[in-house]
Amino acid sequence: MIHLEPHKLWSTGTGQFLANWTSVKVFFFLGFSHYPKVQVIIFAVCLLMYLITLLGNIFLISITILDSHLHTPMYLFLSNLTFLDIWYSSSALTPMLANFVSGRNTISFSGCATQMYLSLAVGSTECVLLPMMAHDRYVAICNPLRYPIIMNRRTCVQIAGGSWMTGCLTALVEMMSVLPLSLCGNSIINHFTCEILAILKLVCVDTSLVQLIMLVISVLLLPMPMLLICISYAFILASILRISSVEGRSKAFSTCTAHLMVVVLFYGMALSMYLKPSTVDSQEIDKFMALVYAGLTPMLNPIIYSLRNKEVKVALKKLLIRNPFNTAFISILK
Repeated sequence: MIHLEPHKLWSTGTGQFLANWTSVKVFFFLGFSHYPKVQVIIFAVCLLMYLITLLGNIFLISITILDSHLHTPMYLFLSNLTFLDIWYSSSALTPMLANFVSGRNTISFSGCATQMYLSLAVGSTECVLLPMMAHDRYVAICNPLRYPIIMNRRTCVQIAGGSWMTGCLTALVEMMSVLPLSLCGNSIINHFTCEILAILKLVCVDTSLVQLIMLVISVLLLPMPMLLICISYAFILASILRISSVEGRSKAFSTCTAHLMVVVLFYGMALSMYLKPSTVDSQEIDKFMALVYAGLTPMLNPIIYSLRNKEVKVALKKLLIRNPFNTAFISILK
């Protein structure tokens, strides 16, 4: 089942065979094979989630590009977020869906490494981008007169680019810490994707250094950004409470609700996956949580921003008005 180069194979005192995991030609996914009766249901649900994710996020990116009124910092960041969701969901779900149809449940080493790097890079980038979006709302509400100056186009591009660079570099550090490790003659991954925690379970050498690196990165990308978001929204809440009119408060807060919902959804799932107590070690729970994280979260993000954002609704109505056959759909949006 495992294909190893002869010169890279050696024996330990316990008789186990070790190999650098780059010498493994093919990995095998267990996926949800322990639940044969519901595999078809899982496939159908995942396919539906992926299609909604793809269509919803492409719709948000398209409408942001087509409507000039949405060429603002908030929607620049939102376009990056939706693009990240497309990549994350595609990297995790499409191989699983393809394996289900083909019945092979395999992935090459290069495919596994690419999949793991993409999931780490996209997830890390989103961890950095979300607090930047909170900072954008903070400036817009707490310092509206200077908002165009502070959040100018150059600054926004630098923030978005910095988020991508940070995510890609942290993913590279994690990848480089895993690649030299040795596997115990086993290429069966108890997961539906090449998730880094599932890969580490195949390693039979000391992984304390890798776990320390992952813990440091997890703390930097999860609790610290959440703290920045909380601080931003504390100032936002204080500023909103100083607004005298109820209508003004409602309008100010409505610009933040979609982002808040996405933050709670994203960080709630990420924290439960990567910072759970060490006593909790159920790979089956991990798989279902990863499925929700890869499918449900990217699917709900465009729905949340579409339903909770009046500007998106107005932009959609403008596009539909150009087509006389869409009057019935426009009436539904009112």
